[in-house]
Amino acid sequence: MSAGLQLSTPPTVPRAEHDAAVVELVRRYRAVPAGERVRLGKKTSNLFRFGAGAADDRRLDTSAFTGVIEVDTAARTAQVQGMTTYEHLVDVTLAHGLMPLVVPQLKTITLGGAVTGLGIESTSFRHGLPHESVREMDVLLPSGELVTARPEGEHADLFHGFANSYATLGYALRLEIDLQPVAPYVRLEHRRVATGKLAEEIREACAGAADGSGPDFVDGVVFTRDEQYLSLGFFTDDPGPAVSDYTGQQVFYKSVRERTEDHLTVHDYLWRWDTDWFWCSAALGAQHPLVRRVWPGRYRRSDVYRRIVALDRRTRFSSRIRSLLRQPQEEPVIQDVEIPVDRLPEFLDAFQRDVGIEPVWLCPLRLRGATTWPLYPMEAGELYVNVGFWSTVPEVPGDPEGHNKRVEQLVAGLGGHKSLYSTVHYDEPEFWEHYNGRAYRELKGRYDPDGRLPDLYSKVTGRA
Repeated sequence: MSAGLQLSTPPTVPRAEHDAAVVELVRRYRAVPAGERVRLGKKTSNLFRFGAGAADDRRLDTSAFTGVIEVDTAARTAQVQGMTTYEHLVDVTLAHGLMPLVVPQLKTITLGGAVTGLGIESTSFRHGLPHESVREMDVLLPSGELVTARPEGEHADLFHGFANSYATLGYALRLEIDLQPVAPYVRLEHRRVATGKLAEEIREACAGAADGSGPDFVDGVVFTRDEQYLSLGFFTDDPGPAVSDYTGQQVFYKSVRERTEDHLTVHDYLWRWDTDWFWCSAALGAQHPLVRRVWPGRYRRSDVYRRIVALDRRTRFSSRIRSLLRQPQEEPVIQDVEIPVDRLPEFLDAFQRDVGIEPVWLCPLRLRGATTWPLYPMEAGELYVNVGFWSTVPEVPGDPEGHNKRVEQLVAGLGGHKSLYSTVHYDEPEFWEHYNGRAYRELKGRYDPDGRLPDLYSKVTGRA
């Protein structure tokens, strides 16, 4: 193992202990009366539908499902419990010189959450989305039955329909996933892209994915219409002249503008965005030099910032202050959307004109293979670009959801897709048109005929 990966191996969960936890959870689940709503509870969330879910839902403890069962270094696979965070999963796999094919940007995203709710990162131009590296999974159905879903066989429809179902068809308790080998460091090249050349340079950067050549990681930042960067990452055994650390006083996204080359440990590269929640920690004061010196490092992380935002939403503190100061109310526009690469310039032009949030994150992606996924119907072989934007803008007079609706119109008009982790404003017929209502109804009819769990539209619009 290379010097940069001399990590202690976190403990794994014995298979017998996992099996016993499954038996106990199934027993408790089945003991809930048939007419009572039940959810599996977890300590963290990366959803931005605050308050989603009925207050009187029964929540079952899942603390026994937060570990890694086994890493098979020869097969490059891992057996992982469904509520395991990527932070813990990465700690275990890196100790073996391996990592998941796609590691979403935020530490407390869970594997089961990324599979049922989608995830993305800078390896997605090579490896697609997290659900595409799943080999099989044990799913607790709404009826209380436990089934194993694989790409082929009796529950192949559930396997393929699980992605983007947001736990409305069942809960993944165990997943077997593919892993890939890593080097101890990542060398980064930050390339400024000329206005008008963005789509072309993204295609060029991703061109080697099919034959394994080119960069291992690709993402980018649009600071303004005339200041755009692509960041290309390459696994390396060479730490370079110095290894950067963005977990302290320095802020990663600022380095994209300031450096043309950089080196990070593979661990710090995977979590480069988490320390400052991309750039969103600035809104909480965490990037001010004086505040940053006294803000404990263990609390400079995305889940802490999200809890602060959730508290503000519950108390309406910021809204009350704006009212007292007679300032316009703000509309949160927190979305990730996938746009075909050739339509990206159109989207950015309209988005910058009509919404005006800067900066935005770019992450190219392509489905890993020829398989398509019915509830998030992307074209196999086509290169898309995820555009992520997370901020607030002054409300449109008379339409407090106007900017989010405009985003949805843009995405639909350009043949794109919108992730459902945040607010959804489509009416029901349009929603099912975009997310394959026919396929979903067939799955729901087979796996939750009694409606024990909310349907997808009700859940993501907060009507569950």
